[in-house]
Parts: sequence; structure tokens; C-alpha cells
Amino acid sequence: MVQAPSQPNTQYPDSDGKPMADNTKQYQWIVRLVENLKCLLQDQTAFVAGDLLWYPVQAKGGKTPSGQAPDAMVVLGRPAGDRGSYKQWEEDDIAPQVVFEIISPSNTATEMVAKQHFYAQHGVLEMYFYDPDSYDFWGLTRDHVEAGFTPVLVLNLPWVSPLLQIQFELFEDGLAVFYPNGEPFKTFTELANERDKAFAKLDKAFAKLRELGIDPDTL
Repeated sequence: MVQAPSQPNTQYPDSDGKPMADNTKQYQWIVRLVENLKCLLQDQTAFVAGDLLWYPVQAKGGKTPSGQAPDAMVVLGRPAGDRGSYKQWEEDDIAPQVVFEIISPSNTATEMVAKQHFYAQHGVLEMYFYDPDSYDFWGLTRDHVEAGFTPVLVLNLPWVSPLLQIQFELFEDGLAVFYPNGEPFKTFTELANERDKAFAKLDKAFAKLRELGIDPDTL
């Protein structure tokens, strides 16, 4: 029996109708943040996503609730996995603690202010904004939801994220982000090459064990 196609969720749409990025520079930054944050938090219970709609509260009266799709977001305490959108009430009511916005030429100051207000209103503890064209960077952070935000200005760089312990530095050629151990965030290609080398090294080690008469599958 052929099933009818599922109906789209009109109350909680999975798309806001906006493109993930306006240009390659913005897209590369979004991918870099998401992939490196996943690597950073791979041993923790954490959900990392890029351009995923986040709905903080359930709909009332059949109306679609307000939502935002941060360019990258981190939710500590929620497991990784596929989601069409992040419905907070289905996630132990845990809001994203850290969000990132990579500014494109189509973004307006009014839009950024609205995003900052939304994130502050719904429990984000750290938010970071970066324009890869002008190199403008700023952030807002607080220790608790009830506390007021303290601006993090470009003059404050280098800056270490209180929650993630990653470091932001601004150089002549733009922003750089570093792991807690000082290693720089890598491009997607660099990460893929590192994984390939690690797998090749593991395969070589397994082959050596087999030469010695040891089956690595039994270890």
C-alpha cells in the first residue's frame, strides 16, 4: 500500500524561507563553526546545529510561535541527532546556551538588534556576531538567564567563551577562533583530511596486529 505523502508542519515549519547563507564567505564560516564545535563537544552530551529553526515556546491558538535560526547554536545537555527544528519544550526545556551569527550584506542593524533581543529574552547565555567583510565582531554574554548582558567589544579581544572555553582573536586578516588547547578552528577540508589520516593510521595499526597473528576485532 502506497502511503500518502506526509503533510508539512505548518504550525512549526522547518524552514523560515531564508537561505542558509548569502555568499560563499558566510557559508564557509557557518560550516567551519558547526563542524569544529561538533569536534569540540564530541565527548559531551551536546547538540550543535547550523541554520536550524529554534522555537522556544509552544504555539497558542493555532498560531505559529516566534522562532529564530541562528547560523550556529550549541545546546549543552541535549544529545546530538537529527531534528527538523529545535522545539525547546520537547528538549527538557533547555534553550541554546551559545549562538553565533555570521553577518551578510543583506542583514540590517534592525535585524541584528531584533535577534539580540530574541536571544536575550529566551535564555541564551552567550551570543557572538561577526561580519567577515568588515571584520566587525561583538558579543553579549551573561552568567545566568536572570542576569543582564555585558557587552563584549572588539577592544576586549582576545576573548574566551566562559562556557565553551574557545578563544576569539582578531587579526589583520579577520577573526580567528581557537580550541581550548590553542589549536585553530579548521576548514571542513582540513577536518576531513585529518579524519582520513587518522583512519589510515588505524588501518595500518590493525594490519600490523594481523601480521602478528592478532585479530583486532577480538580486542
